[in-house]
Amino acid sequence: MKNIVLIGFMGVGKGSVAREIVKVSKMVALDTDDIIESMENRRIKKIFEEEGEEYFRALERKVARWLKKSVENTLISTGGGFYKVPNLKKVGTVVLLNAPFDVIYQRILEHPNAEKKLKKRPLFQDLERARALYEERFPLYLKAADIVIDVDGKEIPKIAKEILKKVKAK
Repeated sequence: MKNIVLIGFMGVGKGSVAREIVKVSKMVALDTDDIIESMENRRIKKIFEEEGEEYFRALERKVARWLKKSVENTLISTGGGFYKVPNLKKVGTVVLLNAPFDVIYQRILEHPNAEKKLKKRPLFQDLERARALYEERFPLYLKAADIVIDVDGKEIPKIAKEILKKVKAK
């Protein structure tokens, strides 16, 4: 089985879905933000503060090249902007986890670790800016995706099964 690449807006559940797919399949999981933090030995937030977005996007492109060349049968969860890497479809089957902005935000607020989740996503401190970014990215996510999975109102195990079924059928 080739790689599955999860894309979608921050907070949509890519990490949670990735962990579930690993539980029910023979795949392993990688997170592009975790890889970047390991490469740089610093948090994403620090990279943005110290180097800026362009530097970070260059790191994402580097990670995408490495994934394409070196990784197979892996579930790859990505940062919210990873969909922009030029060779994305060569990394694996691209699956968009889709939910309306308000649903994503509400999910974060209802999470037992909500304060930590919000702190990790400073963009959500300015809701209008976050909403504008979501609306800007949504059509680009659709364009980048091979498969779209609506996650609103679905439990994580159901989402994981749906992804595996659709990727297998593709």
